[in-house]
Amino acid sequence: MILITGANGQLGTELRKLLDEKKLAYVATDASEMDITNKSAVDAVFEEVKPTLVYHCAAYTAVDKAEDEGKELNEKINVTGTRYVAEAAEAVGATLVYISTDYVFDGTNPTEYQIDAEANPKSEYGRTKYEGEQLVQTICSKYYIIRTSWVFGEFGPNFVYTMRRLSETHPKLTVVSDQVGRPTWTRTLAEFLVHVVEVKASYGIYHLSNDNSCSWYEFAREILKDSTVEITPVTSEEYPQKAYRPKHSVMDLSKAKETGFDIPTWQEALENILLKIEQ
Repeated sequence: MILITGANGQLGTELRKLLDEKKLAYVATDASEMDITNKSAVDAVFEEVKPTLVYHCAAYTAVDKAEDEGKELNEKINVTGTRYVAEAAEAVGATLVYISTDYVFDGTNPTEYQIDAEANPKSEYGRTKYEGEQLVQTICSKYYIIRTSWVFGEFGPNFVYTMRRLSETHPKLTVVSDQVGRPTWTRTLAEFLVHVVEVKASYGIYHLSNDNSCSWYEFAREILKDSTVEITPVTSEEYPQKAYRPKHSVMDLSKAKETGFDIPTWQEALENILLKIEQ
């Protein structure tokens, strides 16, 4: 049996849709069904479901809030919660798939980040996600750690929806142009999460985003290419935020491709999602 945590989130919803299409049975949990920060609650669900595979999609992702007002909750969900899920998965012999992030890197590498590149998180969110990685590696004997970045998709709030919403009320927008990365469509990510298990890929860490890279400014321009909105590039200094953002977090995708997984470009992925939104 498959168990999903964070099943109502942006990725969890996409993953459920994919598993439904594949007619694969699963148990979907969110905070109301299983509070991952409560060890006894986690253990009770695992004892009842006895999963052989766990997709750990639950995470605290409010990056800026994690620096202050959400710091404690960020720690509880991303570190303590991940520990409890990892321990419970190991106790029943399940494979754990943990979703991580490019924020584990400091973004100072001018080239692509390799799988074994040194982690150096500069934000509270990045720190807790990296601690989660370390817990999974320490506790679990069967695991996949999938680092991703700039996630967007059909379900839930993300950059694509934000840009489209702002374009309806603002004739001019400013978007940061000195942060470069790889956008990731939730569908591509969900397909890879299923793929690594299906092909019995080697356990370990993988990087998965859509192919090609861009700045947030270039991403915004592509999102709004059919709009009359004027988009102006600005520097990170001109658009200060609480949490540190990696300037160059382009992650190498070669290990994911070596599993036989076909990765669409972010432009192709965006085209797909815009068609879905506009239907």
